[in-house]
Amino acid sequence: MRVIVTGGAGFIGSAVVRHLVSVKGYEVLTIDKLTYAGNMASLSTVNNNPLHRFSKADICDRAALQEAFDSFQPDRVMHLAAESHVDRSITGAGDFVETNVMGSFMLLEAARHYWNGLPADRKDSFRFLHVSTDEVYGSLGDDGLFTEETPYDPSSPYSASKAASDHLAKAWARTYGMPVVVSNCSNNYGPYHFPEKLIPLIILNAFEGKPLPVYGNGVNIRDWLYVEDHARALDLIVERGRIGETYNVGGRNERRNIDVVKRVCVLMDGFKPKPAKHEGLISYVKDRPGHDARYAIDATKLENELGWKAEENFDSGIEKTVRWYLENEWWWAPLRKGYDGSRLGLLAASGAK
Repeated sequence: MRVIVTGGAGFIGSAVVRHLVSVKGYEVLTIDKLTYAGNMASLSTVNNNPLHRFSKADICDRAALQEAFDSFQPDRVMHLAAESHVDRSITGAGDFVETNVMGSFMLLEAARHYWNGLPADRKDSFRFLHVSTDEVYGSLGDDGLFTEETPYDPSSPYSASKAASDHLAKAWARTYGMPVVVSNCSNNYGPYHFPEKLIPLIILNAFEGKPLPVYGNGVNIRDWLYVEDHARALDLIVERGRIGETYNVGGRNERRNIDVVKRVCVLMDGFKPKPAKHEGLISYVKDRPGHDARYAIDATKLENELGWKAEENFDSGIEKTVRWYLENEWWWAPLRKGYDGSRLGLLAASGAK
């Protein structure tokens, strides 16, 4: 089995690559532009594995994509390359439209050209998985869950660009008959997560004795999914998911942001005790523009059709995550030199572009 993984040096992508190479024994070609969020260190366990190849390329570069398809001859494509940080999209929306919309278009076209040239048996077995987010659905109220039938209602430039790419993927399935499957996931957490995201930021700021920023009053709710559970789900979806269908992936672990932060503080009090409790470092800051109130995924379709279940609950997953960051300073210390935890996405500070 040969699989192209775009964005494979990123947080979720690297978990997928590690799973496919180390657990499944597949041949994998990682395609990654290596922007700020792409990190070869996240692939350290497979970089010297003969089953893994790496290509530094931009998914907007059609020629580079065509060369990758022609030389690697994949059986599957798992498309995870994306600009993904909401705060960055607020002040730099152009990068999100370029990568998430135009890049997805270029990849779909390269895959379609390759797929059309395959012999009948390989053409029938080829699959293209487009990996997306629950943020395309917008915001929930106090009740209810996102299902695969929830209408799209994106709030941020990031989620709008992902919604556009989802529509492209589904259109390529309907118009051209391409064997496309789409997945939409809830918030991921776990090892190798770039330090500007909430959980690693809180862990590392607590470790360094810095303020722990919480947007607004901290009551925004997210459904937390351990990244290795997500990688297993994506492997199942691309292998056994029905063509043209969407599968929601969620951990059934709803938590308010403030409760996530306080749980990390308790764990840090145990692992790295200081004279004062870490909770005293919590600092409430101005809320994010367009901040969605609540996300929660109904993963029933994935669970019933494909037999997937999350192995980690939030308590087990967050403890593993905190321990990993405390034990792997070699990975995150270089990243903290380039990103010190300062606030992103403030319109008054930098203006939209």
